[in-house]
This record gives sequence, structure tokens and C-alpha cells, in this order.
Amino acid sequence: MLRYLKLAVLAIIALGLVSVALANRDMVTLQLLPAGLVDIVGMNWSLELPLFGVMFGGVGLGLLIGFIWEWLREYKHRREASEKSREARRLEREVNRLKGEKHKDKDEVLALLEEAK
Repeated sequence: MLRYLKLAVLAIIALGLVSVALANRDMVTLQLLPAGLVDIVGMNWSLELPLFGVMFGGVGLGLLIGFIWEWLREYKHRREASEKSREARRLEREVNRLKGEKHKDKDEVLALLEEAK
């Protein structure tokens, strides 16, 4: 049931995006510099794209920048989790080593009785 609901929501979103794209097919010119700076620099990079391409590209670029920003922001948390994981593995190995040393000199029956306490 949840799968069909997910597919329905995705279909509605896709239909909305197609509708926006069809309504905004006019070509627009993107320019790197404003008109006042073109006279000073002497050249201007420009690109003609459909308006929906500019809109979807802006949203995609914003999402990409947000994901990268969040990944960089969470770096300290990932590093700390990695350090804690390494420390836990080290302590677990040490506990297993100490348990092995503890039972080396004792009789097996006494070791089992001690563990049951």
C-alpha cells in the first residue's frame, strides 16, 4: 500500500514538473555580467536556454550546494563517531584478551562457575 502511495506522489510531482516545463518553454538569455560592466570589460558570456531549464537548473544547483554544505558541516560528527567506533572495537578486543588470560590458569569448572555469578 505504501509503495503505491509513493508512486502516486511521484507521479503527481512529475506531472507538475512537466506542466511547469510546458508553460515556460520560451527562450531566455543568461548573461554573466550586467550591461554596465560589459562596457568596462569589453566582453560578456551569454547562453540561451528555455526558462524551465533555468528554473530547474537553479533548483538543482541549490540542492547540490545545500547537500555539500551539510556534508561539510557534519564532518566533525562523522569523525567523532568513527573515533568512538574504533575505541569500542579496541576495548572489546582488550576485554576478550583479559577474559582469556583470566581463565588460563583456572580449572574449566571453576571458570564456568565464576562466569555464572
